[in-house]
Amino acid sequence: MSSKLPAYTVKRSKRKTLSIYIERDGSVLVLAPEKNTDAEIETIVNQKSYKIFKHLAERDELNATRTYREIANGESFLYLGRNYRLQLVKDQDVCLKLKDGHFYLLKSLKDEAQEVFKAFYREKALPRIASRVDYYKGQLGVTPGVIRIMELQNRWASCSRKGDLNFHWKCLMAPLTVLDYIIVHEMAHLIHENHSEAFWNVVDKVLPDYRERKTWLKFNGAGMDL
Repeated sequence: MSSKLPAYTVKRSKRKTLSIYIERDGSVLVLAPEKNTDAEIETIVNQKSYKIFKHLAERDELNATRTYREIANGESFLYLGRNYRLQLVKDQDVCLKLKDGHFYLLKSLKDEAQEVFKAFYREKALPRIASRVDYYKGQLGVTPGVIRIMELQNRWASCSRKGDLNFHWKCLMAPLTVLDYIIVHEMAHLIHENHSEAFWNVVDKVLPDYRERKTWLKFNGAGMDL
């Protein structure tokens, strides 16, 4: 492999076209048809290397402003695009609650706060995302499979070959408009596997302002974390 090429991982499947993804951790994933040889894949990656390095440089710049949150009174945590201050309390009926413009966390669970927050986002995410999937499936003319809320490492969402939709729990940190973009984006993959012009045309028909929503996610995604 040429030293000028970015490091990348190849995942082959029965897909028809090759796609290149820049994951949130900066790794490069190549999704390729089974018929593509290593040499063919390397040639395509070489042709796209300028764009890949450009995206990696942009990612590094954006991640330089990443927010690291402390589990302490007054620290802010995102929910549906808004910041809510944390208050540690001695007693309440649940581990974590969002009430009156604040997150309230049991002080005794401070050391397990990240897992408590993840559980909160997962619980809130499933019914909200399922409702929006139901809303958009008629407009897109698709029938999704199972909807799951998961830890997806470096993606906001994914679509399986069976039509199942997987969403990262962090999606609940985004504004509703951006959450809808993530949902429609994945549902459009039920029609087109890759990010071709035809794919973006599908997204555009449902969300004509998808570029603004996509840009918000690009510039603010690094802050959507615990």
